[in-house]
Amino acid sequence: MSTLALLSPHSPFPPVEAALPGGLLAVGADLSLQRLITAYQQGIFPWFSEGDPILWWSPDPRMVLATEHFKLSRSLGKKCRQIARQEQAPNASIQVHTDRSFSDVIRHCSETRAEEGTWITQDIMDAYERMHHAGYAHSVETWVDGQLVGGLYGICMGRFFFGESMFALQTDASKIALYYLVQFLRANQVPYIDCQQETAHLASLGAAAMPRADFVHLLQQGQRHAAPTWHQGQLLHDGVLCSTFQPLADQSAL
Repeated sequence: MSTLALLSPHSPFPPVEAALPGGLLAVGADLSLQRLITAYQQGIFPWFSEGDPILWWSPDPRMVLATEHFKLSRSLGKKCRQIARQEQAPNASIQVHTDRSFSDVIRHCSETRAEEGTWITQDIMDAYERMHHAGYAHSVETWVDGQLVGGLYGICMGRFFFGESMFALQTDASKIALYYLVQFLRANQVPYIDCQQETAHLASLGAAAMPRADFVHLLQQGQRHAAPTWHQGQLLHDGVLCSTFQPLADQSAL
């Protein structure tokens, strides 16, 4: 019978097979950079509410989106094609960027979920800021007329992207960011996005649940390869990440 592991700052994680039926694996330790790197490499992630101890999870089954199975609705596909035709124009209204405003993306994700309770506490925000500065955490952002209106953030290690959260201030803004992320990952031979928890919304986008053992096997294979190069820039519809981005329509709004 599985028992919940209590971690000290220097305790290693138990094997993921030791998780409780709901996926809870361990409690305690810290959100240091090395702890988080080790967690993601093993298929473990932190998820807890304000005032709770740090809780570490490895659910079974695991929700994973294979980038080749991403489902683009007809209406969203039409919108993305319209964006693609104008994205490099100097007066383009809509552009997608990476790592331009990581702090604002994670803050918006936290605020979006504040009414229903959020796991994106200040400690979590600080921890993922450290991951961002260390080159592991990244944001994909939808900008309209110089304003950040949607996006997502997550962790990229090897040939896996671990999706954390997304937000939208305008219709489809987060889905546009996800589409561009998928295009970037495809172009860089990153075949999987870890979605963590199983939901109908994720299933509608093409994600599917898989046994944890299969997920860990894929993760181990993916860690044998280097992660793609990320930097601040404009992301194009074909997955190309430009070193510099085109001027947004309303620079005075920045």
